[in-house]
Amino acid sequence: MTAPTVTQVQPQVASADLEARRTAKERRFGLLLALPGYGYLIMLFVVPLVMVSVYSFGTRDRFGQTQFDRLSLDAYGRLADPIVRDILFRSLWLAILTTVICLVVAYPFAYFMATVPQQWRNLMLVLVMIPFWTNFLVRNYAWRVILGTDGPLSDITSLVGLGDIRLLFTQWAVVLGMVYGFLPFMILPLYASIDRIDGRLLEASRDLYATPWQSFRHVLLPLSMPGIIGGSILVFIPSLGAYVTPEILGGAKTTLMGSYIVNQFQGARDWPLGSALSVVLILIMLLSTVIYFRKDTVRT
Repeated sequence: MTAPTVTQVQPQVASADLEARRTAKERRFGLLLALPGYGYLIMLFVVPLVMVSVYSFGTRDRFGQTQFDRLSLDAYGRLADPIVRDILFRSLWLAILTTVICLVVAYPFAYFMATVPQQWRNLMLVLVMIPFWTNFLVRNYAWRVILGTDGPLSDITSLVGLGDIRLLFTQWAVVLGMVYGFLPFMILPLYASIDRIDGRLLEASRDLYATPWQSFRHVLLPLSMPGIIGGSILVFIPSLGAYVTPEILGGAKTTLMGSYIVNQFQGARDWPLGSALSVVLILIMLLSTVIYFRKDTVRT
């Protein structure tokens, strides 16, 4: 009886071709895992964006229907109308003002969070996140009650002899509501950026007889710039296209771009103009993001 033969398996020798096949296999597997995400982005982002872009080149007949028999730039030409120009500039101004106020308020708070003991940091992070536990619409209606002529703020000013305060349905009410709503988006990136800074760098600047302002300007501010850029983007972009806060706190006197676009689609039935405004708004946001990231790349 003969003994069975044992076949020896030769190990594969590492080579460039074998490594390339393995890399290609991993890429195919990664693509397979990412297909649901790609499908989600295509259906809910790419397709609507293409539809809005196509509608912006359409024309509106006297019945409010959009016609595509001939492509036209009439909707983009109407962006130069005084009412559209004023609303666009007002939206840009309030978005920039909201971003600046959020930065001024959030930076000291984020620096304080990054310097307190760890157990207090966790508590402060929870306090920052608490507003997200309540619906954004409910929070805006709460501010409407607070800022109303018969609200608690007006009662306090009347009690101290300042009379009734009228903030509701003004631009300041809109800015206050957007600062309150978007402030956590500025605090969290700033905290993450400042927390990564080595505290010994600030100690070294003080050892070199730098004043607190010099330490902030030459050490802390440049090193925290990624958080400033990230937080500014997260605040500026939603502020520019805000709809809920201006509608609830601003009323008809403070129409911003988001409200005007919604009115073109729902009330005026002017889909080409609403689509053109949406495309311009997207391009402004995209341009702002590109400029911020390019500046960040140059600094690093």
